[in-house]
Amino acid sequence: MSFACWFRGLHSAIIFRPKADREGGAPIDITVQKLDKSGFYAKQERGFCKFISPCVFYLTPKPVTSLGSDAKSTSISKKGSEEKQRRTILLIFICIPVSPGRSRLIWTFPRNFGVWIDKIVPRWMFHIGQNLILDSDLYLLHTEEHKIKEVGPTNWQKACFVPTKSDALVVAFRKWLNKYSVGGVDWSKKFDGTLPPTPPREVLMDRYWTHVVNCSSCNAAYKGLKFSETTLQILSVALIGVVAVVHQGALTAFQRTGLFTTSLILFAASKWLSNFIYKNFHFHDYNHAFR
Repeated sequence: MSFACWFRGLHSAIIFRPKADREGGAPIDITVQKLDKSGFYAKQERGFCKFISPCVFYLTPKPVTSLGSDAKSTSISKKGSEEKQRRTILLIFICIPVSPGRSRLIWTFPRNFGVWIDKIVPRWMFHIGQNLILDSDLYLLHTEEHKIKEVGPTNWQKACFVPTKSDALVVAFRKWLNKYSVGGVDWSKKFDGTLPPTPPREVLMDRYWTHVVNCSSCNAAYKGLKFSETTLQILSVALIGVVAVVHQGALTAFQRTGLFTTSLILFAASKWLSNFIYKNFHFHDYNHAFR
């Protein structure tokens, strides 16, 4: 279920769209051109996308040629006898169901331009923004999955409202799922298909155990930032200790004030860093009512 609904969110996040209104909304005209057991193929203005069954979705601004299992897309266009490379970016999105209510998400944005930035900016800084995108949909998807389970996969329209052309991929995936996968994942005898109960938001949208421990870049950044936080706290306490133990006449009033002020700044910096670590590497609540 999450795979189906994420189609809409991912499209609205990366595709060129017409001029938006004052609230940032704009129509997205998506047309599904082919759907069979291998997946489906759709197009929209300046973009083409393909779902390759059972769990791969990719999008490119250049047309893809077939509906087979090959997910490669060329970025070379010929003009006369010369071949000129043009800027191309893809979204490759793999969502693998691992148990009822849980999936493993793998995604990447390969491109042939601006690659120099990846050598300068560490990956964990990009992951912070990408995790915000996932968090913005995660709780809604979890709730919607339970609602669809209640009404049944063939009646999924009763749990969702998908009236616009931008919902075409969601509708296409549900059609494919019902026609070629009996409305869901065949867990065989491993699981009975029962969804787990809704956990607290802190558990559902936990980042540390779902991403940080498995990502070398985020894990290294987390350890480095935690070390910096501890160092700032130690220095803050140490400066206060210096002011307390040094003989009254050994330091001027200006020096004492300077050490005390520096200690407060270090302590405030450690608290800010602690909050930054928690929000970006553990849990960042997302309330759609304020978005």
